[in-house]
Amino acid sequence: MTNLDMPQLIALAGAIGWASGVRLYLVVLLTGLAGYLGWVALPGGLQVLAHPVVLGVAGFMVFIEFFADKIPGLDSLWDMVHTVIRIPAGAALAAAVFGTDHTVMALVAALLGGGFAATAHAAKATTRAAINTSPEPFSNVGASLVEDAAVPTGLWLAVAHPLVFLVVLVLLLVLSVWLIRKSWRFLRGLVSRVTRIFSGRPDPGVEPAFRLKKSSTGDTPNV
Repeated sequence: MTNLDMPQLIALAGAIGWASGVRLYLVVLLTGLAGYLGWVALPGGLQVLAHPVVLGVAGFMVFIEFFADKIPGLDSLWDMVHTVIRIPAGAALAAAVFGTDHTVMALVAALLGGGFAATAHAAKATTRAAINTSPEPFSNVGASLVEDAAVPTGLWLAVAHPLVFLVVLVLLLVLSVWLIRKSWRFLRGLVSRVTRIFSGRPDPGVEPAFRLKKSSTGDTPNV
């Protein structure tokens, strides 16, 4: 069983906060399983995740989310509903890494964890909404599978190589901000389109946030 030192705890708090904004139930399941199977000595605040009832409920929700997240339209509705769930849960779980033994660190972890969860959730929700403008479902499924793989990879990296993960986390946050900015154009266009439809004005459609443009050498992504 691995006993976590302070760098690992810091990295784990960051990983849990960020990953909760992407796959909250998978975070709960994997963290709980790591403690239940004796792979990692979970901090006191996270030991409740190893309870069989919590594992069962988390596993059921992971099963539901796995399919819901891969259906265009339903994935965006799922993200919308979970806006009020993922962010506070990310803050609470990040704080639980330190618990009452490190009150200041727990407060800092809650603030940062909530911020990381909010950033990851916003990037996920806006990007998936932009992808849903494409008529084919493969981009949606591909993005979802990447998210499925990114969460366990991030949690493992936080424990096995905490300093490496912290560098990766910074890069992920920068990428998330970039994706939010690119996808926000789509959301503004969608709101404008709905307004035009209900006002009876001509509807030119919504310009995708991510599209291909023609060049002399072929199609290249216009991002």
